[in-house]
Amino acid sequence: MRKWLPLVAVCLGTFMLLVDVTIVVVALPDMAESLRTSFADLQWVMDIYALALAALLLGVGSLADRIGHRQVYVAGLALFALASLACGLATGPQALIVFRGVQGIGGAAMLATTTALISSIYHGRDRGVAFGAWGAVSGAASAAGPIMGGLLTEHLDWRWIFFVNLPISVLAVAMTLRFVAAAPPRRGRGVDLPGLAAFTVAAGAATYALIKGNDYGWTSAATLGLFGLAAVALVAFLLIETRREQPLLDLSLFRGASFSGLMVAAVLLSVAAFSYLAYTSLWLQSVRGMGPVAAGLTCLPMSAAAFVVASLAGRFLHDVSPRWTIGAGLLLIGAGAFLQATVDAGSTWTALVPGLAVTGIGVGIATPMLASAAMASVAPERGGMASGAVNTARQLGNALGIAVLGVVFHAGLAGALRDHGAGAVADPSATADALAGGQAGAVVAHAAPARRELLGQLVHEAFAAGLRQTFLVSGTLGILGGLVALALVRRPAKPAAPRPQRAARTAQAAPAMPAGRG
Repeated sequence: MRKWLPLVAVCLGTFMLLVDVTIVVVALPDMAESLRTSFADLQWVMDIYALALAALLLGVGSLADRIGHRQVYVAGLALFALASLACGLATGPQALIVFRGVQGIGGAAMLATTTALISSIYHGRDRGVAFGAWGAVSGAASAAGPIMGGLLTEHLDWRWIFFVNLPISVLAVAMTLRFVAAAPPRRGRGVDLPGLAAFTVAAGAATYALIKGNDYGWTSAATLGLFGLAAVALVAFLLIETRREQPLLDLSLFRGASFSGLMVAAVLLSVAAFSYLAYTSLWLQSVRGMGPVAAGLTCLPMSAAAFVVASLAGRFLHDVSPRWTIGAGLLLIGAGAFLQATVDAGSTWTALVPGLAVTGIGVGIATPMLASAAMASVAPERGGMASGAVNTARQLGNALGIAVLGVVFHAGLAGALRDHGAGAVADPSATADALAGGQAGAVVAHAAPARRELLGQLVHEAFAAGLRQTFLVSGTLGILGGLVALALVRRPAKPAAPRPQRAARTAQAAPAMPAGRG
């Protein structure tokens, strides 16, 4: 069993950093009440972490190639632990957002090195088993986040969703230093700082514009300026990458249809499977009156299905073309979102269960195959870059997905309030902001007694409308991702086996048979 202890050390960090993508979703109402946050603040608490992961993964991976993967992994664990402590001690939304970003930097250092560490430690059949276990942990971590967040928030405090990282980080550091050998630093490609800066500005400006668009106005100079900045930075990134001798991301990889399809699938998987969970949590707690534990356990069908199916997929589906596993997984994720779009004003948490279970099956099928398929679709010397690109795409999809679905959710809320709230709501947009910020109870409580019953029903209808639109968009994107994977992703060609030489050598070595014999 000792040979698997390095894998445990790597999986501890992987599980922790991926759980923290979604562990905050169940704590959002408590955070909103404790820190007096706005809807945009809540989005940034979730988004800044995923954005830091997406922006820095490739750059940190390049750095790790030069100075050593174990060193960068341990440094990432230490930074993650310190940032988690600071998040738990934050006294205002701005401080929490800043330290969540620092947490994301540490997470990027960990995520950028995990696959490289596994590849260097394990070989042959053991490597397949190790990646299967790592894939199962990765597939279940994001879905398990809401459950852990609910347990910690209800029985302790929302701050413990960050404090719990401290002992896990210490254990992971100790195990890594004890059981993972330090490979000597090797000469790797340099860190593409201009490309890293341009990519970060592009992703950050686009996300900020999507989050603040409702506040600034979608046609305001501020919003249009942010989108313009994102577009300019993206063009700059593409130009930089085409001219760098050692680019952050070799754009020639996208000439392969399979690699391009995998990147699209990775982005859309995160959007369709996980980005709506925050808005589901707000509905369950602020409208349906569930506690954090109950709200978190609502995600159990997804997390359990994802873990079981991912474990089995790594064992039984490794010979199936990624076209079918990833494509079918995304189609199931889309179908799961559509099943959840049946919610209405009278629905309870049980309306979500079938869709969450189907989504979890899709996540379990598709997730373990993404990184290995991307690495197999490119030349071996570009395998690390391809793996980092997949992880970047998934985290970028989550960051942009939270922002985009936040726009959809808010529009659904405001639209229902305008359509059905005549005489009950004076400012539908402002009321939608309050509802999306977890203040549904306060909105109803502060209304005149004669209007509370009507307003309470209106809140139920508005949330159901917002969620329906969110699920429909998620489902559409999941189906789109599945179709892209089915159309573009192909099994990589196997190298031709060398022709057998034994018979020829035998014939050459054998003495000539005398004429007339036989």
